[in-house]
Amino acid sequence: MKTPSLNYKKANIKPVWCPGCGDYAVFSALQKSFGELELKPEETVIVSGIGCSGRVSHYFNTYSLHGTHGRAVPTATGVKTVRPDLTVLCVGGDGDGLSIGGGHIAPAARKNIDITYLLLDNSIYGLTKGQVSPTTPETYTTRTTPYGTLEENIEALPIFLAYDISFVARVNALNMKQMVSVITAAIRHKGMSIVYIMSPCVTYPAMPWNSLKEGWEEIPEDHPRDDKMKSLELAYCKSPLYTGIFYDVERPTIGERLDQAKERGLKKNSKEGDLLTVETILKDFY
Repeated sequence: MKTPSLNYKKANIKPVWCPGCGDYAVFSALQKSFGELELKPEETVIVSGIGCSGRVSHYFNTYSLHGTHGRAVPTATGVKTVRPDLTVLCVGGDGDGLSIGGGHIAPAARKNIDITYLLLDNSIYGLTKGQVSPTTPETYTTRTTPYGTLEENIEALPIFLAYDISFVARVNALNMKQMVSVITAAIRHKGMSIVYIMSPCVTYPAMPWNSLKEGWEEIPEDHPRDDKMKSLELAYCKSPLYTGIFYDVERPTIGERLDQAKERGLKKNSKEGDLLTVETILKDFY
């Protein structure tokens, strides 16, 4: 692994997560991944949502936008649409990404927009003092749900696979080596990629660190990453819980489809077989 050669970390803005928060590990993994990919800070954009994980965008010397609750994915989509030359990442938590923002994932998946979404799950609304999130265990009690959560929790991975996101992976914050490798692969992937990261909260331990120490295994190397049904089997498996890349397929991005449609349109309306240009179109008006 290459040592990061570019300064992605903002020296004047220090992370303020609680000591022991899993987001520190994700921050470190992302920095190492940026270094391995040799991304230029001025050509990289991080869009983040609300919550503890939303602070990630503050701590990198890249372009960044800390958006409104649940709107990180559509904002990142807008950035990539206007500037397809940039590397665009989206960072959010389980509340931000699977609750109010959950409805934005399917349209982005259909478009196969070329962004990387890091969804950090701690199974709690940590920043707003510990309310239940879509992934909080049913038996976990909080001040607002003293008898446990009253709703079914969400199985996120099968949802991502059902949406046919072209790259789906899961890692946990204890496995730094795998986390760096998977994030790097996700950023390299051409199309929408989502990395579901188990990142415990120490203040409201709905997902305690100990829960990541046992019962987890890396996906077997012979797993067919283009087989959605096999990927769903691994995603639903509880013993063991698998980490790694579940699904990885290539298909056109929305940008490529738009370019193809534009070319077909220009050919259809061209004169004497020459492609239309803005200049030739304007000549008809003067």
